[in-house]
Amino acid sequence: MKAILLTVVLPTLILFFFLNLAAREWFSRIQEKRRRAEREEALTESLRLDFTRESKTLKRVEVEDPKARILCVDDEEVILDSLRKILVLDGYNVDTVETGQEALGLVQINSYDFVFTDLKMPAMSGTDVAKSVKHLRPDIDVVIITGYASVESAVECMKHGVLDYIEKPFTEDELRLFVKRAMFKRQDRIEKQLKPRVHVMGPAESEQVFGNEFTVPGGVLVSPGHCWVRLAQDGTAKVGLDDFARKLLGSIDSINFPNIGMNVKAGEALFSVNQGHRTASFHAPLSGKVVQINDRLGTDSSLLSEMPYGENWVCIIDGEDLDTELPDLKIGKSAVVLFQEDIDRFQDAVQKATDDDSPETALFIGVIEKMDDARWQHMVDLFFKA
Repeated sequence: MKAILLTVVLPTLILFFFLNLAAREWFSRIQEKRRRAEREEALTESLRLDFTRESKTLKRVEVEDPKARILCVDDEEVILDSLRKILVLDGYNVDTVETGQEALGLVQINSYDFVFTDLKMPAMSGTDVAKSVKHLRPDIDVVIITGYASVESAVECMKHGVLDYIEKPFTEDELRLFVKRAMFKRQDRIEKQLKPRVHVMGPAESEQVFGNEFTVPGGVLVSPGHCWVRLAQDGTAKVGLDDFARKLLGSIDSINFPNIGMNVKAGEALFSVNQGHRTASFHAPLSGKVVQINDRLGTDSSLLSEMPYGENWVCIIDGEDLDTELPDLKIGKSAVVLFQEDIDRFQDAVQKATDDDSPETALFIGVIEKMDDARWQHMVDLFFKA
């Protein structure tokens, strides 16, 4: 009986499965054809509309359920026509203008995800457009369009917060792939962006991850150099890297542990973390003897990215002068104040280190990691050597 059922039913189920797949594929193609026809119609209809009330050269095309809204700036109308056609048919809302001044007016009254600007324009350069857009609307991602001869200038623009650049001439497929990658970059930046606030974790949250907030567990002491301390009844203390340091540093390749049995004084170098060819040292929050290191972090330092507290301590110190040194550490509300003050200091330090008036002081996971060696070392010395 089972053999008969398998002989009859199984082929039927397999046939139904493949018919279902074929139906879905057919329906998907029909839907895509319908969307493309609608976008072509929108593209044709938009050219008859008058948007000069907003901007002299503005042309606008809006589609249903757009992937993103893009403003394109170029003094060559043929380039704008090409950008408009390719991007609209690929599912984007597109505004185009011929001058940087018009673009800056539009970003102040419209919500865009991207501004694509030509680098070489007569009235206002793409560099100035990029700087101004990032000043007015830091949430908008800017892309530079450049010729082969100006790639170096385009790369220079990225120091002012430009997301990326694309070289012209480009094919339709190259532009579509580039914008798709830019969308991924934007989404990644948004997901990594941190809110400048501190969450105090209760006991039930000790293993949770708060990706867009800085965290301090209740009952944990924090040093000014951003090490955390949890005391045991026998006077030993687990010491680790706090969430401020972990989030702003970003990825950690490995940890240099202290030697077991080593005696250390508060304020002396205790352990360090490696990030590529760079090393950041962290100083002991307490004096005493190192009695244990966390071997699991030595095997897998990425555990710090999951949660820097709890079981992801770096070493254990047998404290020798707790009565004198504990008052220098912060706990509860005072730890929150320390975090908030250093968040403000960090944003100020980034602003001062910037060559111009760029507003790129947004906090995001790994912001220090993205800096050049000199600025990286400056931030490490400023915040982790206390």
